[in-house]
Amino acid sequence: MRAFRNWAGNQSAVPAEIRTPSSVEEVVRAVRDGAASGRRVRMTGTGHSFTGVALTDGLLLRPDALTGIRETGEGWVTAAAGTPLRVLNEELHRRGLALANMGDITDQTLAGAIQTGTHGTGRDVGGLADQVLALEMVLADGEVVTVRADAAEEAERDLFDAARVGLGALGVLTAVTFRVEPSFLLHSVREPMALSAILDSLDALTAANEHLDFFWLPHTDTCLTKRNNRNPGPADPPGALRHWLDAVFMENTLFGALCGIGARLPGVIPRLNALSAAALSASACTDASYRVFTSVRSVRFLEMEYAVPREHLGRALRETRDLVAAEGWKISFPVEVRVTPASGAWLSTAYGRDTAYVACHVYRPTPNPAYFEGVEEIMTRLGGRPHWGKLHTRDAAYLATVYPRFADFLALRDRLDPRRLFANDYLDTVLGP
Repeated sequence: MRAFRNWAGNQSAVPAEIRTPSSVEEVVRAVRDGAASGRRVRMTGTGHSFTGVALTDGLLLRPDALTGIRETGEGWVTAAAGTPLRVLNEELHRRGLALANMGDITDQTLAGAIQTGTHGTGRDVGGLADQVLALEMVLADGEVVTVRADAAEEAERDLFDAARVGLGALGVLTAVTFRVEPSFLLHSVREPMALSAILDSLDALTAANEHLDFFWLPHTDTCLTKRNNRNPGPADPPGALRHWLDAVFMENTLFGALCGIGARLPGVIPRLNALSAAALSASACTDASYRVFTSVRSVRFLEMEYAVPREHLGRALRETRDLVAAEGWKISFPVEVRVTPASGAWLSTAYGRDTAYVACHVYRPTPNPAYFEGVEEIMTRLGGRPHWGKLHTRDAAYLATVYPRFADFLALRDRLDPRRLFANDYLDTVLGP
């Protein structure tokens, strides 16, 4: 039997059976077969979660054949749940359409990205789940339902808000309807700034930019900021050489080589980071939104990300910086910071509050559990919520204290899946058995 292994290589499972459904009817059949045989059922994505959220030893459904745009209308598009984001982006662009906001990884499936709360950064527009208008899903009894944001019945609206970031615990998503808009250009400015200066002007920076993203290089006072704002054009994309130099060579080939050196000689990491900081330079381009939002990530890493109330971001960063210095850890990967507005999805990490995200990474061959544990302690003191697809140690008892609708989600799960057909070890921890 084939094993499933995630992108980072830190999660794997050997399911009893793997199926690749190509229709809703085949998903229904798989769900009913799983229930009849007493096997748990999970639909995986492309393995870009660092947690075990997609794992099962039962019946694993692969998304590869459940792809493509089904239908488009005025301001919306419906696509099969296994469609990769990169395919959706290209198809939307071909039709003169675009998502208002998205994260920077495009290999994820639509369902996988939504179910784990993939977000990106935005002053006015939230993550992918906040751009969803409807979901088609197969419930544990094999019923196919479509739930909508504008449903007349409160029960349907509740299921919609619960299922948008549902962790696959309420059903198997088979199609997603997104709100879309006419294609637009983003003017992207990349510029090094001092972390101390950013900390002194966080409110002004977030207010002045539609999409603010910055990366702090540990052991330095330097950040690379990315400020993306809508622009009437004309388009001025980076040339092929510039794109290769920045996106391929500098951010992947060279960075990967530096990580490899740091893995063998940890003591030189602060000097390598200082050299990287000195090599940063300002650049700008104007291009189609989806090209600006997304980036190439070929260096394998492990990641932990916490969402904190936006007003606590400065404190979270200062304490993280001070902890790294005090503990003497040698951290080669930048710490990434993003923001989003409040969300209405019950288990969105941004539910009910303007949110800032602090993401810590380590080079895959050199995990550093103490680093993640130390930062996690800071974030949980600030009421932080862990990203569902990234490493953390929180359980249902903690999560119930930071999600106002957590008990409502569990009650809905009890009603829809009392036998826990869609459960796995990860859900048993974060939601309870």
